[in-house]
Amino acid sequence: MQLLHEPSPQMIKDEKIYQEMGVSDTEFQMIEDILGRLPNYTELGLFSVMWSEHCSYKNSKVLLKKFPVTGEKVLQGPGEGAGIIDIGDEQAVVFKIESHNHPSAIEPYEGAATGVGGIIRDVFSMGARPVALLNSLRFGELKNPRVKYIFEGVVSGIAGYGNCIGIPTVGGEVQFDPCYEGNPLVNAMCVGLIDHEDIQKGQAKGVGNPVLYVGASTGRDGIHGATFASEELSEESESKRPAVQVGDPFMEKLLVEACLEATKHPKLVGIQDMGAAGLTSSSAEMASKAGSGIEMNLDAVPQREKAMTPYEMMLSESQERMLLVVEKGSEQEFISLFEKWGLMAKVVGQVTDDHRLKLIHQGETVADVPVDALAEEAPVYHQPSIEPAYFQEFQSQAGYRPEVADYAGTLKDLLRQPTIASKEWVYEQYDYMVRTNTVVAPGSDAAVLRIRDTKKALAMTTDCNSRYIYLDPYEGGKLAVAEAARNLVCSGAEPLGVTDCLNYGSPEKPEIFWQLEKSTDGLSEACEALATPVIGGNVSLYNETGKGAIYPTPVIGMVGLIHELDHITKQSFRQTGDIIYLLGEAKPEFSGSELQKMTEGRIFGPSPVIDLETEKQRQQDVLKAIQSGNVQSAHDLSEGGFLVALAEKAFGTPFGAEVTLPDADVLSAFFSESPSRYILTVKKENKAAFEALIPEAQAIGTVTDAAEIRVKDKQGAALINERVQPLEDAWRGAISCYLKSKD
Repeated sequence: MQLLHEPSPQMIKDEKIYQEMGVSDTEFQMIEDILGRLPNYTELGLFSVMWSEHCSYKNSKVLLKKFPVTGEKVLQGPGEGAGIIDIGDEQAVVFKIESHNHPSAIEPYEGAATGVGGIIRDVFSMGARPVALLNSLRFGELKNPRVKYIFEGVVSGIAGYGNCIGIPTVGGEVQFDPCYEGNPLVNAMCVGLIDHEDIQKGQAKGVGNPVLYVGASTGRDGIHGATFASEELSEESESKRPAVQVGDPFMEKLLVEACLEATKHPKLVGIQDMGAAGLTSSSAEMASKAGSGIEMNLDAVPQREKAMTPYEMMLSESQERMLLVVEKGSEQEFISLFEKWGLMAKVVGQVTDDHRLKLIHQGETVADVPVDALAEEAPVYHQPSIEPAYFQEFQSQAGYRPEVADYAGTLKDLLRQPTIASKEWVYEQYDYMVRTNTVVAPGSDAAVLRIRDTKKALAMTTDCNSRYIYLDPYEGGKLAVAEAARNLVCSGAEPLGVTDCLNYGSPEKPEIFWQLEKSTDGLSEACEALATPVIGGNVSLYNETGKGAIYPTPVIGMVGLIHELDHITKQSFRQTGDIIYLLGEAKPEFSGSELQKMTEGRIFGPSPVIDLETEKQRQQDVLKAIQSGNVQSAHDLSEGGFLVALAEKAFGTPFGAEVTLPDADVLSAFFSESPSRYILTVKKENKAAFEALIPEAQAIGTVTDAAEIRVKDKQGAALINERVQPLEDAWRGAISCYLKSKD
């Protein structure tokens, strides 16, 4: 069936209308070969979204295969709504991270809000109760009015959705760099808890079983959202505003409860979120995974706008919608269940055995395509890869060494840098205490939530220093995984696994594909070495504007298990007289550092290098020391280096520190960002026990009741003598100060 206002199959081919949907000439020929005929407009729409990078990973699948995805605790790896890892006692943690970058660039509030809504649905579609939200955000410099507008809108959207739905937003990261000016990154992560017996999958099994559509009705918002996310942003992107969905967190709150009740119903066969590509992806993927087919009557699809076409219904990405398959004869039980929660549920189709997605509209077949061709058999490309000239230049450069005359002044300036400064302005807008399970709130190395009715807790973090990945994607990839794991270890947690969000420019540019290729090598190697399998994630490519691509930014979402609540550790000083220990050596590595960015206005040179064996050993040693009860506080050294980390440990406390540097190279000791380093504090009476566990840790000073940071060199000469309060004021007030400034 062809609708009057839609182009005919022959017109689609002759006028190359398919190119407007992101389908290449070669791909159109493949579709024609698969069908044995020319596709109609609706069928072309199905292929265009399912074969987009956002849904098929056609340019990245060859690289994703490198990730370690199995482990003795992995219950569900990539391929479902979210990954699942066993945490003992027949319980498991469920988590996933996804991007909503392009929508947030166009409409910051709704783009960010619907990113949160979508990731929540991925988690509860597995049968898990969502317990926490995190995010990873990247923006241009805060001196730009448009960047301020996007930053404020994104934070407001995340807060608006998360606060209304009643799931705490407990952690995340925010970084600022000019490369994100026209293309912000908004990555949302959700963590859930589940009993093993309640795990669900998105599958359409059982010929004759009914397919139920539940939740909000379908509108014209979000049409072609998947293909919009698979192209570069340009001046024309503003015209794509209709591709941005609008969310309703109050309906999602009901949907969470109704779906969790439905997942415990013995007659539920499968459940999946209508995310990217809406009805198309959920129906085709559920059928393909089960080796079945689905026939749908589109006249039964709840519609909130008049005269919607099959194309519009199938490609809409309206929010708060789920697709269920239930046992035949149980339809009314499920309809009644959802109606009890004030939600609509309609039978829209049935499972078939022909391996096809067949769509009926007004009594006629408007699409008839193989489900595997949509879901599993999209073309896969291994794009050409070329080492960029900039990388060769950086590698040939001598190690950069800045000139710093005023250590105290440089420390204050670093603390004011938006990437280092307190993110209180952001997280004070989030309700991070709702449900009262949050033990460590935003602002520490990792967020911590206790698991009710147990002695256990979960630690969680998002991490990625994209500057290092830009300088050297292979080393930077390893550094990103290692830092995420260090953050969990500092909280007293054993790292369990990774969900990643790979944000890059266009893979069709050989230099960008090289970044993707090399960084996935580094990520894979670190995940293997640290025993943190990748259980799922998201790829977001084409993050470019007319000014060029973003830095390669593979965000690492990581979750760890704290075996005993007594092991929970925070970064702040705890009491006067505690001994301060430094673990790890500072090397003269300043390329990509916050100090280089601040003093030079750009980054260049060879990235720091990490030894994964050393990293693994120190993580194990620190975790063992924490679990033995010998560590008062722990903080890893990252952006800004030692001096920033030392000051951060004093912030929010009445304490200070008196330290003697063990290193003759003061500049490196203060500001290098060499990896695998920690500042730990230990009670005096635990000194011998701690040093027996970590002999290489150096005692460098003590926690004082004078709220001052005092640092001397090896000869006893004073290098820093600063009151904590002015430093903390500079750090706390920086972001709000930037936002108020008219510059």
